[in-house]
Amino acid sequence: MSAGGAPDLELDCRGLRCPLPVVELARALPRVAVGEVLAVVATDPAARHDVPAWCRMRGQEYVGEDVAADGCPRFAVRRTT
Repeated sequence: MSAGGAPDLELDCRGLRCPLPVVELARALPRVAVGEVLAVVATDPAARHDVPAWCRMRGQEYVGEDVAADGCPRFAVRRTT
């Protein structure tokens, strides 16, 4: 993440069901530079598995999971390519 621990871009995927959080992640990745972090805030429990799996398949770095200000799960991805 950037200085201060905030992601460079945060996607609000609350309420979206699988596979839409990962689809939105894929669409948004070009909006961040290589080395920057994109975070996906998602209420769908499948995102906990889908985001890391997508990173492995696409060669991106899964940074980890934390929580958004409202307590929703947030999954961070660092763009590598």
